[in-house]
Amino acid sequence: MAAGTAYSPLTDLLIAVPTVILVCKAGAQMIRRFGQPPVVGELAVGIVLGPSLLGWLWPQAQEWLFPRAVLPYLDALGTLGLLAFMFLVGLQLDLRSLRGHSKAAVAVSQASIALPLALGFLLALGMYRSFAPEGVGRVQFALFLAVSISVTAFPVLARILTDRGLYRTRVGALAMTCAAVDDVTAWCLLAVVVAVTKSSSPFDAVTTALLTFAFALFMYFAVRPLLARWAARAERAYTESVVLVVLFSGVCLSSLATEEIGVHALFGAFLFGVATPRGNRTIERQAARIEAFTVPVLLPLFFVTTGLKTDISLLAGDPLQWLWAVAVLAVAVLAKWGGGAGAARLAGESWRDALSIGALMNCRGLTELVVLNIGLSLGVIGPALFTVLVLMALVTTTMTSPVLSLLRRRSQEDPAEHPARAVDSFPVDQSARPEDQTTVTVG
Repeated sequence: MAAGTAYSPLTDLLIAVPTVILVCKAGAQMIRRFGQPPVVGELAVGIVLGPSLLGWLWPQAQEWLFPRAVLPYLDALGTLGLLAFMFLVGLQLDLRSLRGHSKAAVAVSQASIALPLALGFLLALGMYRSFAPEGVGRVQFALFLAVSISVTAFPVLARILTDRGLYRTRVGALAMTCAAVDDVTAWCLLAVVVAVTKSSSPFDAVTTALLTFAFALFMYFAVRPLLARWAARAERAYTESVVLVVLFSGVCLSSLATEEIGVHALFGAFLFGVATPRGNRTIERQAARIEAFTVPVLLPLFFVTTGLKTDISLLAGDPLQWLWAVAVLAVAVLAKWGGGAGAARLAGESWRDALSIGALMNCRGLTELVVLNIGLSLGVIGPALFTVLVLMALVTTTMTSPVLSLLRRRSQEDPAEHPARAVDSFPVDQSARPEDQTTVTVG
């Protein structure tokens, strides 16, 4: 580039974007042959294209493919995909599923959060000196690590249950309900951590938390009824393109609101999804159109930017850091799986079903990556701990499917639990009539 000429990212983007999309699609297809959700393959591709492998073996190729100047643009495009993804997660979250499972679901979900929170907090106190960035308080560091260990990937869990024909079984319904409660609790806790981290005083933190709570109430009690009335007229009064524009604009404006409040734009996208009415065919078709573009095209950019921040070489020269990495994985698995399984067993489930529910609650997937990127962008964790936690997310997500297969292998003959044909999606609204349902892939 000539001196004095403004940098234009177009050429670099036209190289990087199709490369990322195609390679991630190939990785997702390949990993599905082994019974894994696509997110495992996409995350693995992101790590391979980052400094952990490509940058280590052939740094010139990585620099050519992902020049530093183009990374902010890739990150921005990936974040847009992430906002759309969080909208879809919120749209799929149907708290009506608590009916019939409320007592057991709340017990299991809270146990599978409380135990990882407690053990993660204690573990963080020991890791503080080795991993905390300069200027980060002990409480903020410990709270973030505790929350990151307690996450469950609601969309990936749904994908695994659907692929295995367990989505509409009693165990599957209970696991999905637990994951939904877990998801809401984890996002609320993360909002608190973000507010505490970004605030300069306790008063600012309380103010941010109160504003976030007020905005959530506004979305649920004001925006939700307005959207419901508008959606009822949308099929007759508006073209589908208008509905699509309104939905995507709502995602962006809601994300802007929470970003300005002082938490994160992702919370706004999630809240807008929760506030969007379900059971409306026009809205569900437009949600499927949003998904059809953002998930295969924009989300892979998020995986690759995550992979570019993951550098296993940061751990390679220090055996102590690898010991900490093993400790993080052990605490994450034992606390999440053990807490979920123990609570399910106490709620009256058989050992096989309890262990299955615990294994599903241990699945972290893309939700964990979202949390980790928030922590890294806030500076509450550094690149080394980010790498440790990304590896933990990859291992715990990968182990879910084979562990579930092992636990269900000796099940009695039950037509409801026979493996169904693998599908690429699951319904947004389970209460809608079958002929009215639109499917959305997010796992």
